[in-house]
Amino acid sequence: QVHVVESGGGWVQPGGSRTLSCAASRSTLDRYAIGWFRQAPGKEREGVSSIANGDGSTYYSDSVKGRFTISRDKAKNTVFLQMNSLKPEDTAVYYCAALTHWTLMSLSPRSAIGSWGQGTQVTVSS
Repeated sequence: QVHVVESGGGWVQPGGSRTLSCAASRSTLDRYAIGWFRQAPGKEREGVSSIANGDGSTYYSDSVKGRFTISRDKAKNTVFLQMNSLKPEDTAVYYCAALTHWTLMSLSPRSAIGSWGQGTQVTVSS
């Protein structure tokens, strides 16, 4: 059974940084790509970044490219999302998920495996 748990959200000032964590089993990280998604109030859930399970190739949406970095530490069974230069428009609930497949071109919420967790709230404001 695929199970992931996200954490690390909180309040941060514009221009600040925050690191989110996605904990998973070693078998999950070995078998599946992992994606980060977010959902702002009144908006649809969107794909933010993903990392392939094989060679660790990464994808970033245009809205976060150059500011966010996804990485994984298999020794810690964790995928991280380092978020820099945060903007108020980055405010959202962030979710991680194992993916049915990885692609360089996009990240769709439909590729997430299983049910969504509770997510972790990130609020960017002064």
